Amino acid sequence: MSAQPSYTHGTSGTTLLGDTIGANLDRAVAAWPDREALVDVPSGRRWTYAEFAADVDQLAYALLATGVAKDDRVGIWAINCPEWVLVQYATARIGAIMVNINPAYRTHEVEYVLKQAGISLLVASLSHKTSDYRAMVDQVRGKCPELREVVYIGDPSWEALLRRGTPDLYEDLWTRKSELSCDDPINIQYTSGTTGFPKGATLSHHNILNNGYFVGELISYTEQDRVCIPVPFYHCFGMVMANLAITSHGGCMVIPAPSFDPKASLEAVQQERCTSLYGVPTMFIAELNLPDFSTYDLSSLRTGIMAGSPCPVEVMKRVVAEMHMAEVSICYGMTETSPVSLQTRRDDDLEHRTGTVGRVLPHIEVKVVDPATGVTQPRGAAGELCTRGYSVMLGYWNEPEKTAEAVDPGRWMHTGDLAMMRDDGYVEIVGRIKDLIIRGGENIYPREIEEFLYAHPKIADVQVVGIPHERYGEEVLACVITRDQADPLTLEDLRAFCEGRLAHYKIPSRLQLLDSFPMTVSGKVRKIELREKYAVPGD
Repeated sequence: MSAQPSYTHGTSGTTLLGDTIGANLDRAVAAWPDREALVDVPSGRRWTYAEFAADVDQLAYALLATGVAKDDRVGIWAINCPEWVLVQYATARIGAIMVNINPAYRTHEVEYVLKQAGISLLVASLSHKTSDYRAMVDQVRGKCPELREVVYIGDPSWEALLRRGTPDLYEDLWTRKSELSCDDPINIQYTSGTTGFPKGATLSHHNILNNGYFVGELISYTEQDRVCIPVPFYHCFGMVMANLAITSHGGCMVIPAPSFDPKASLEAVQQERCTSLYGVPTMFIAELNLPDFSTYDLSSLRTGIMAGSPCPVEVMKRVVAEMHMAEVSICYGMTETSPVSLQTRRDDDLEHRTGTVGRVLPHIEVKVVDPATGVTQPRGAAGELCTRGYSVMLGYWNEPEKTAEAVDPGRWMHTGDLAMMRDDGYVEIVGRIKDLIIRGGENIYPREIEEFLYAHPKIADVQVVGIPHERYGEEVLACVITRDQADPLTLEDLRAFCEGRLAHYKIPSRLQLLDSFPMTVSGKVRKIELREKYAVPGD
């Protein structure tokens, strides 16, 4: 272990942007008016930067005409579509606070968000999968007194809204833009709490515009880049790491499908000659496992972002070799930090891309502390990862006590993640504080076991969780998706594979074969569901 403390900050010769999102878009339009800004593959619709800005302004006029004031909350409850992006930039134009609502929410969750954020105007999809959004809104609307108008994408109400936006509101829009500060709140994103209701992380222009910009800088985005976005817009991955990273560099946003579809994603890359592809590891695994994967021409790709959870080594090797993504980047972050704090660099080796989540972004600080005392750990020692800088949220919307629990008096955001900082400043995430398995007094980090098990020839994907055990407190359960259901994996196979290669206390004592894992909409595996479902105490 190094005596050097687990603290580092991102120095940079590139200054932070002092723009609002609207002003930054204006710069892109002035520089690249005729370049493509947005392509919706399902509908075939396309926008140049000049056309995109005109439609953003049209919607901004419409919102002004409906009486949307600065700091009013406008909800967006929709799947990925061009209208989502227009709402994102139009609300920023007029200083309204866009509230992202998870497309998977059910009525009680939607009611909570509508009330807690005080949403006055809601833009929603008509439906998605089994959700009839109109019926769900009708159920809760009477309980949300501040909700005065609901507009549905693909419905006459959307066209009616746009018709209200007339160019004679130009002066009003100009006046509103002149009243905006880059430090104004512009976005509320609800974090997926595993207990109780989610909290609304409140983010400013400065938070998310700079984070998107520097994420794009680190993968060398230019106006030549075309980015395939299969990740949801409602999450920071889609609206910040994709949309804002792209428009701040003059690139093109490519929507392959309303929600993740591996085939549609690869078709979009091939058709639109995308240079970058986003996803969580499970998305890349699904794409690589398509029976006709080898038939897609992915030669236009050079980079992309993988985030949400650690990437297995074997998956990363295939992404680099077979998807041509030699410069693929790993990002680590959380909604409350806009979201990215750590990122690998385009020339990092395979070990750094799979063994770490990168090093600190420009203008941000990170440290690893003892969770009990708050004291900074020496490098090489595990502790809680904390981050500070321009990216830390303004706070949880109307919840000062919960904000104080997460952000300490020194303005450090406590992530809840267990991490270890190497001597070179790269950070390894060893688990969530709450995911740590303590078996008979031994600390077990699920990530280490998962990484080891990915090398088993029968295993396509694996998640390791701790479940109750009467004697040891907890035992190790491996939840496995096999490559071939006709060739099942047994616990004996698994244990034999681990024997002599993993410490005995880390070897799974239980195995559960699954077809799929419970997932959040943003693509993270819900380990809490696995723990709860299979928590049968052993003897």
